[in-house]
Amino acid sequence: MSGATAVPGRTALDAAVEVRAASKWFGDTVALSDVSFALRPGVTGLLGHNGAGKSTVLSLLSGAARPSQGEVRVLGVDPHSDLAVHRRLGVVPDGEGTWAYLTARQNVALLAKQRGVADPRAAAGAALERVGLSHAADRRVGGFSKGMRQRVKLAQALAHDPEVLLLDEPLNGLDPVQRRADVELVRALGAEGRTVLVSSHVLGEVERMADEVLVVVNGRLVAEGEPAAIRDLMTDRPRTLRLAGRGVAALAGVLLGEGLVTAVRHDVAAGVRSDDEEALVVETPAAMALATRLPALARDCAATLRRVEAVGDDLESVFAHLTAAARGVGR
Repeated sequence: MSGATAVPGRTALDAAVEVRAASKWFGDTVALSDVSFALRPGVTGLLGHNGAGKSTVLSLLSGAARPSQGEVRVLGVDPHSDLAVHRRLGVVPDGEGTWAYLTARQNVALLAKQRGVADPRAAAGAALERVGLSHAADRRVGGFSKGMRQRVKLAQALAHDPEVLLLDEPLNGLDPVQRRADVELVRALGAEGRTVLVSSHVLGEVERMADEVLVVVNGRLVAEGEPAAIRDLMTDRPRTLRLAGRGVAALAGVLLGEGLVTAVRHDVAAGVRSDDEEALVVETPAAMALATRLPALARDCAATLRRVEAVGDDLESVFAHLTAAARGVGR
């Protein structure tokens, strides 16, 4: 997998899904660049910031688009040209995907019929029960909340009992109870032997659902492996932190002496609470080590920390670090 940071991982053996050096561009815009991976039964998370290329990957796998270069195979065939594979493939799109004037049962039965299910109405009922919507099966979807519509889409994807599931941000719009139930459902689907690819921009969500994670940044696959290893890659990296409280200057000196930080500066704009407080910005090459040692060192220095927070630490900056880490890594 060219350019990806690998953590112990996957092979193409018995893969239900294969992406081979796939690229996709729209005019001068490169949405996906030289991406390769293989998926086996179980749940795999597709993690990336908004616009990273997650939906493009799912679009290629669902057959909605063809790669500009490279190959995509689902259950051994091209999903764009071999329409028969869609009877074995379930998709939850990121867009709306439901008909507001139809009931939930009608929405799901229509998709089941299109995929050749012998008894679409019965299949729709079973799928709606599995996603927890039996009580609303005969209500029009136009009156549903976003979370309920998300679950209708999931029922549509399940009604024909597919072997491969592609789920694009399926937890969007769900309340905490629904979110927990759907996380458990996704894990159960993988445990049944299905191959599930679920996208998200939230690492915590992916960790709860997936056994393996693919990280996409600006159209490139930059890391892959188990969730814990991906979290280590994302957290143990150079960071800028703000320390505010009493005695932080003495603490910063100790941190410099220990090699836990490489630079310190006063943060005059931080807004401290009193004259005996101050705020410093520190740069650390080893965030995990700093987090482990900081409480004991603060106690030894008699420093009182009121606030420890990341500076400029949005999701895109995390992924930018992974992109830099992936440069020069060949597979």
